[in-house]
Amino acid sequence: MERISLYLKESYDELLNKVTWPTWPKLLQDSRLVLVASLILSLIIFLLDMAAQGILGLIYPESGIQ
Repeated sequence: MERISLYLKESYDELLNKVTWPTWPKLLQDSRLVLVASLILSLIIFLLDMAAQGILGLIYPESGIQ
């Protein structure tokens, strides 16, 4: 039980004194970057999926891929 208590105390101390927390503006900036990158990546995947679907539709027209 003493080891768990020590672990919790050290974890709390580390979170307060050793972790560098981002400022609010930096957090918002990084969040926007992740959002934009995610949207761009999802658009690229969507376009590649549509292209693959079109190509497969030409190769296998009777399969009913839509």
